[in-house]
Amino acid sequence: MEIYTIGFTQKSAADFFGLLRRAGIKRLLDVRRNNTSQLAAFTKSADLKYFLAELCGAEYLHLPLLSPPAALLTGYRKKQISWDQYEEQFLAALAERQVEEKIDRRLFAAPTVLLCSEPAADHCHRRLAAEYLLRKWGEGRIIHL
Repeated sequence: MEIYTIGFTQKSAADFFGLLRRAGIKRLLDVRRNNTSQLAAFTKSADLKYFLAELCGAEYLHLPLLSPPAALLTGYRKKQISWDQYEEQFLAALAERQVEEKIDRRLFAAPTVLLCSEPAADHCHRRLAAEYLLRKWGEGRIIHL
């Protein structure tokens, strides 16, 4: 099993959809809490669903089960907690939600990418979510686009 990840910030639409197309992505799982923000530009949910289908032949699904709790995200953004604390609490939230039981592994049978806004995966919940799922499911690799 492979899980791809991508962030849209600091990418043009051409770069973003080009990366998805070259990777052969057929499903995008949007793991953002808010997928309708004006700041999301070409990745607002309704637009993204259209662009994915037209440009990549890919499906769009919003999966907030893999998004961070609002209070946790706010605490990190306001620098009230460190990245290490954020990571620990986010992984605890995933465990409490039992996401590995609630997400159908067959979603990843086709090339599938987790989307959030962060430009790089190192300090991003999409990486943590992908690592968590693979650790629980016991197989696979992560590819950051």
